[in-house]
Amino acid sequence: MAPPSDHLSSLSDRALMERVAKMDAEAFEVFYDRHVSSAYALAYRIVGSRQPADDVCQEAFLSVWRSAARYDADLGNARSWILAVVRNRAIDHLRRVTRTKEREVADEALAERHPAPHDQGTESSALRNAQAGETRELMNELSEDQRRVIELSFYSGYSHSEISAMLELPLGTVKARMNRGLARMRNVLSAGETT
Repeated sequence: MAPPSDHLSSLSDRALMERVAKMDAEAFEVFYDRHVSSAYALAYRIVGSRQPADDVCQEAFLSVWRSAARYDADLGNARSWILAVVRNRAIDHLRRVTRTKEREVADEALAERHPAPHDQGTESSALRNAQAGETRELMNELSEDQRRVIELSFYSGYSHSEISAMLELPLGTVKARMNRGLARMRNVLSAGETT
């Protein structure tokens, strides 16, 4: 009789997730080994450095372990699910880092110890912050599908074909969502300029 791990290695992700939902640690280990490389690659592309990417992966897989019973195979495959969890954790990480940096800059003593470089004075910094705020507001006007492809492209640096593979969508669908989202952002922006 084959060892349990050999038997589990031949199972589909769906079957593994059924076992993980019952707290089967060996099934989780096989699932983890099968998807950790893709998960880490995605986390690294979003957060940009090794240690945070490791942390993001650890948090994501821990979340999968804890919430495996809520996984619904009818809504998508397990690989897409873990990659979506990783993406969300990575974006949460970036938001935490951004909030921390904003708090640090808000501290006047810290700001005095670290003056802005000569080529990036307060005015240009304020302009960049205002533009970033406007971009966030524009992104809120989009559907979740449009926002997702735009974030993956512009913030994470993925190509259309990489997004297509990651989200398991036809390339044309990815391009259409991106074009509609960008057009929506332009329309909202031009409507705001005329008021």
